[in-house]
Amino acid sequence: MKIPAAAAILIFVLTAGALAQDETPSPTPHSSKKKIAKKEADTDDDEEAPTPAPTPRTIQSEAAPDASLNSDDLVEFNKQPERVQKLIESALALTRLDLTYTYGSADPDKGGMDCSGFVYYVLRENGFDDVPRDASGQYVWVRKAGTFQAVLSTRQDSFELDDLRPGDLLFWIGTYDVKRDPPVTHTMIYLGTEKATHKPVMVGSTDGRSYHGKSRWGVSVFDFKANAVPPEGTTQRKVRAIFVGYARVPGMPAKSPSPSPSPSPP
Repeated sequence: MKIPAAAAILIFVLTAGALAQDETPSPTPHSSKKKIAKKEADTDDDEEAPTPAPTPRTIQSEAAPDASLNSDDLVEFNKQPERVQKLIESALALTRLDLTYTYGSADPDKGGMDCSGFVYYVLRENGFDDVPRDASGQYVWVRKAGTFQAVLSTRQDSFELDDLRPGDLLFWIGTYDVKRDPPVTHTMIYLGTEKATHKPVMVGSTDGRSYHGKSRWGVSVFDFKANAVPPEGTTQRKVRAIFVGYARVPGMPAKSPSPSPSPSPP
């Protein structure tokens, strides 16, 4: 039986992510003003933790402070529908609370959140009550809604990113070894282009992604990059995480409604 092209692409991407190996040794924990967070995962508080636990990408005490932006710092913000603007404002407000990365938390009152907990909280605050709690469930949610766009390219200017819009959800596999189907392990919210740098940025919670070249730990703004190209001369691509695609939040308007035409003079 012939497999549709879209299905074949997705199978390839998910399989590649499941085989990705973590090449970063486990760091020794250090003290910090923030409570040392549990390692990255995307499950409900009452779900069984993945085995083995994920390895942090950076040591918390060595991370730079959480980064934040104002909506005025984003090129495309004023052109977005009102509901997208409110979602982005809600997400950016959390970056100003000095929240750490905390495994299993979707509540900022606990002092931290995990990646899918951040997305879950922001979407529910904006009326999307049917959003699932973990990253894999959120991926299934957007796939069933038909809004997911797969990305295989390593180029930041790829046509596969042409439909990426502020407020869209971003998905990765391979951030840790997990027996989950689908094996989606990480999610964030796309913000758009930063005016100061003219580079794409995203917001969420993580244990070591970077912003302006510095690793951050917790709820923060981060640089958004497509999958990295392997160093020249290497024969095997070793990756820690693979970006697999993005999706419009189900029920979110794709663009601002056109203004009503002015009535013709009598």
